[in-house]
Amino acid sequence: MPTLSPEPMETRAFNDPQAAWDYIAAIYDRQTGFIRDHLYGLMDGRIPAGRVRAFYPEVQVRSTSYGKSASTLPYGYLHTPGLYRTTLTAPDLFRTYLIEQFAVLLKNHNTAIEVGVSSTPIPLHFAVGTREHLNGEVLNEIGIPLRDIFDAPDLADTDDEIANGTYVPPRGGPYPLSAFTAPRIDYSLHRLSHYTGTDAEHFQNFVIFTNYQFYIDEFCRVARQYMADGHEHYDALVEPGNLVTRNARLGGSVDGQGATRMPQMPAYHLTSSRSRGITMVNIGVGPSNAKTITDHIAVLRPHAWIMLGHCAGLRNSQELGDYVLAHAYVREDHVLDADLPVNVPIPALAEVQVALQQAVTEITQLEGLETKRIMRTGTVATFDNRNWELRDQKEITQRLSQSRAVALDMESATIAANGFRFRVPYGTLLCVSDKPLHGELKLPGMASSFYRTQVNRHLLIGIRAMEILRDEPAERLHSRKLRSFAETAFQ
Repeated sequence: MPTLSPEPMETRAFNDPQAAWDYIAAIYDRQTGFIRDHLYGLMDGRIPAGRVRAFYPEVQVRSTSYGKSASTLPYGYLHTPGLYRTTLTAPDLFRTYLIEQFAVLLKNHNTAIEVGVSSTPIPLHFAVGTREHLNGEVLNEIGIPLRDIFDAPDLADTDDEIANGTYVPPRGGPYPLSAFTAPRIDYSLHRLSHYTGTDAEHFQNFVIFTNYQFYIDEFCRVARQYMADGHEHYDALVEPGNLVTRNARLGGSVDGQGATRMPQMPAYHLTSSRSRGITMVNIGVGPSNAKTITDHIAVLRPHAWIMLGHCAGLRNSQELGDYVLAHAYVREDHVLDADLPVNVPIPALAEVQVALQQAVTEITQLEGLETKRIMRTGTVATFDNRNWELRDQKEITQRLSQSRAVALDMESATIAANGFRFRVPYGTLLCVSDKPLHGELKLPGMASSFYRTQVNRHLLIGIRAMEILRDEPAERLHSRKLRSFAETAFQ
């Protein structure tokens, strides 16, 4: 069967980041448009005369020396002389990000941004937008499997070898320019829409994860108040189903409809220009969900994410409602063992720790020793067994005591470890909701009172911490602790 492909586009070199992005967008539009045109033609009864195949855009740069720039950014360096390359997708979504990465590379190295067409096929599934409606009945009636005409996703192109540090490039290159290939990114963009009920374009650069709907309800209440009051920084609230409520200073219009059925991990976005707002995701309970959602959000290259939720307090000196600021983690979640060995330490990041502590001080209006009365800094243990209390208490208590853990949950270490793995700054601030080792469990009435009095303050602390991080310069926030000695140049 012959192969049908778009007209070739030459490789061009650029010294202007905007011009490089323009050409990437032109290639992407031609390649994906070619696939969609044949798909819609197929729905009209026009069967292609061969296999339809189009390719992702590709960018590459060359380094001829080990030269070191005066830049203080922890990214934007080509670590070894040679050729660096990556495939790209969704240029409209990543416009700001790509232009910034190109600008840093051009500043740090005497090189050019070479843009062309790769040899990696674009799967049909990734050429069609998540909002495009296809007539499935017509396609089924054709009687020809779509994979016989179009390329399907190849899982060999969607692994995390680069991010995990296990990819071994050929001697002399090409070395990876980015931690994620285009198919890997596309896979996550489609999964994000499925899991969260909102399109990837709405995600912001500062992400809060929680394990309780109470926090989401409070986030929406606060966000709607911001919209009604004409908040100067935030522009809109986006809810599952891509329901958009705009700020009163922008007209206060409401577009779209809310989700008719809640997704598995609903996301809510308090949007701002250049994606400098806050996204909040209810990941539910357990490390599996925590890994799943952070695997996908990581491709958007957020500037920071934190865990904000409930935990079990492990010390008699703690009280219900006290905070725990994690500075270390005991990883017994197991979902990342194959990607990030347990013997790899997950360091606390000073910038995030300081932001969380400063936010606690500002929101509670307590300082110094008074703050220590309600917040403890210590180790958080993350288990994958929600009913750990039903196991041998002697063995578990001994392990927790040896680790010096002060709190236990099911998500925090996973989120922190995936932040370390994907070079996304991370942090954890939990609220003690019970003390099972000390027989202090919430009665129904106590639980209602606890949630009413604590959730609002905890949520405001999380929002304020993200605003503090938003104002940090990039060279401080993106810590060198997250970079290895042979890193990709893209952040």
